[in-house]
Amino acid sequence: MTEPYLGNPQCTIEVLQKYDFVFQKRFGQNFLIDTHVLDKIIRASEITKDDFVLEIGPGIGTMTQYLAQSAREVAAVEIDDALIPILEDTLKEWDNVTVIHGDILKTDISRLAVEKNGGKPIKVVANLPYYITTPIIMGLFENKVPLESITIMVQREVADRMLVGPGTKDYGALSLAVQYYAEPRIVANVPPNCFMPRPKVGSAVIRLIRHREPPVQVTDEKLMFRLIRASFNQRRKTLVNGLKNSQELDFSKERIENALTECGLPLNIRGEALTLQQFAELSNAFTAFRK
Repeated sequence: MTEPYLGNPQCTIEVLQKYDFVFQKRFGQNFLIDTHVLDKIIRASEITKDDFVLEIGPGIGTMTQYLAQSAREVAAVEIDDALIPILEDTLKEWDNVTVIHGDILKTDISRLAVEKNGGKPIKVVANLPYYITTPIIMGLFENKVPLESITIMVQREVADRMLVGPGTKDYGALSLAVQYYAEPRIVANVPPNCFMPRPKVGSAVIRLIRHREPPVQVTDEKLMFRLIRASFNQRRKTLVNGLKNSQELDFSKERIENALTECGLPLNIRGEALTLQQFAELSNAFTAFRK
């Protein structure tokens, strides 16, 4: 079995020079050059020889080599044209890797899970650029992709946001969405010197283990998330005003106040004070009014 070699900074530099590769700011490219962190990611994602793994944004194939050594099969989706010939080179020794040239947000991952894993839940591993972290994670969850877990490198601040509860400044729509779909756990903090080029901020590896059943009972999931978004779009406003001003909702002030009262919530409460359970109850109260 071929050993991964790209975790070594010197090898990374040689590959980049060989192809005259230029980092693209628009893709938020920061390549991992620390073997300890790579080992931690592989361990944390609990990949075995039975697993099909989807990697998002393989870059030059650094983590892909480690994944290929541990998994049954890997599909790596890369958007940057300039990286495709590099990946063909760096992954040529691994016959269990498929590189898909495309945009992950336009990739039919459910179909991929059917083709490569018989529709069984897949494991996702990624080193995600900051600007696209939330759309990718939410896309995986909301599109009902069969998922077992997502192990991702993200900006430390984003990892914190996924974990926090009500009343903290980082608490928001992302916290609630992640906690509705999965159990989040930070498995490693990663300083800027582990990347090339060095980012300005620290990163963290976070593992999201998909809930088998959602932790709250909600009649209309889409409505609950519309309520959540509306309440955080205007954090300084009370929940009543936030929901009344939302473009996504069409509830009268009286109806909003009735729903809050029914849930035992004060009329001057702000959205950031509500737990996931309370958002579910509020959503169910609105749904009950419709009947």
